[in-house]
Amino acid sequence: MNIKLPDFCPLDTAKACLLAPYGLDEAALQRTLAEVMLPRIDYADLYFQTTRSEAWSLEEGIVKSGSFGIDQGVGVRAISGERSAFAYSNDLSLTALHQAAQTVRAIGAHGGQPVQISARSVKNRKRGDPPRDLYRNADPLTSLAASAKVALLERIEQMARTRDPRITQVMASLSGEYDVVLIARGDGGLAADARPLVRVSVTVIAQQNGRRETGSAGGGGRFDYGYFSDAVLAHYVDEAVNIALTNLEAQPAPAGAMTVVLGPGWPGVLLHEAVGHGLEGDFNRKGFSAFSGRMGQRIAAKGVTVVDDGTLPNRRGSLNIDDEGTPTQCTTLIEDGILTGYLQDTLNARLMKMPLTGNARRESYCTLPLPRMTNTYMLNGDQSPEEMIASVKNGLYAVNFDGGQVDITNGQFVFSAALAYRIENGRITAPVKGATLSGSGPEALKRIRMIGNDMALDAGVGVCGKEGQSVPVGVGQPTLRLDRMIVGGTI
Repeated sequence: MNIKLPDFCPLDTAKACLLAPYGLDEAALQRTLAEVMLPRIDYADLYFQTTRSEAWSLEEGIVKSGSFGIDQGVGVRAISGERSAFAYSNDLSLTALHQAAQTVRAIGAHGGQPVQISARSVKNRKRGDPPRDLYRNADPLTSLAASAKVALLERIEQMARTRDPRITQVMASLSGEYDVVLIARGDGGLAADARPLVRVSVTVIAQQNGRRETGSAGGGGRFDYGYFSDAVLAHYVDEAVNIALTNLEAQPAPAGAMTVVLGPGWPGVLLHEAVGHGLEGDFNRKGFSAFSGRMGQRIAAKGVTVVDDGTLPNRRGSLNIDDEGTPTQCTTLIEDGILTGYLQDTLNARLMKMPLTGNARRESYCTLPLPRMTNTYMLNGDQSPEEMIASVKNGLYAVNFDGGQVDITNGQFVFSAALAYRIENGRITAPVKGATLSGSGPEALKRIRMIGNDMALDAGVGVCGKEGQSVPVGVGQPTLRLDRMIVGGTI
């Protein structure tokens, strides 16, 4: 007999944990918003949030640390023109909500800075529409017993040490969170979401003949801990071990201008940093971005199509709704090399007279939303990776990246490769270490000469920082050939 499970309603979940225990209801929220909506206020919202999170870490064969936290509160915001008035409280009582609303009203009337209220001192989803269901309503923290979480980390350590005797140290971590949000808007919109998120990270150190090298890998997404099967964990371990062992044999990287082939998946972080941030609405409205005022112009080579898609099931950067209650969507940013879109939140979309894209994101109820990326990636071309490698006489094949940085105003970036090889006469040869890629994002887009047919998304590890706020994101791309990239290494 087939038993139909009841439909999950995130709004019911949010009301049960964020409103009911504190004597709040929809009527109270609308009364609070009415307090904020002065005649010259263009927009107002309430952002309720409760987050349960934990992190476990293993080192030297021992689970040395574990942490658990609960945070909850409400942010109250009003927008007038370009100015935002904002207050937040970790007290969800009606009294604290009223006090926050009065503070926002005062800021909105007279100007000022966001303040905290101490606990003691657009396009909206219509009512009745079925909720988005991009990920299960699963609380990761309760999906495994504490002993099973410790055992998971110990399995990772055992797997890594049995791969190769040169592995001398293993570090592993497991983290999860369950985030429930509710957004009430001054225009009557009411939306909610319940967001699971898990991640495993593995770092190994390999040693040989006095040389030590490190390799890291991991992944996750909007799942519970059941996602981390032995096969998934083994994949992370193999990747980390391969990077460390390969770098034991690596030669110093060459330096100079050369052809670079970027591998699929995580190397899309270069696209995210060097291009994606420059396509966020606030930077373009203020004229700070290298792409400001270039809508409809060619900014990349033909064949380059880049999207930001917050609707991919279970992906780390995906959301059923953004942090203003707008459903996420797939936004085409660059189509066949032409700039076609920016990422928008309510404030910047209104001021730029452009449509919302579902990209308003905030780190927590304590912060204002900003236009941010979700899952940003380049679409496939029609060439095989083998064709690209064979076309290069002398160049670099960058398979994986460590960190990088970019200047939004001019698109200048620097990235370091975690795993890279030389390409000589159309063949991948010796691994190299210490390779960095630098250049301009807008120029790099124009230097793309070949686009692979092997688009892949990252494993689920991305964290994006902007104005002090960090949010989970995804990146991806097919294999790419770029001409005359500046490679830093050894001359």
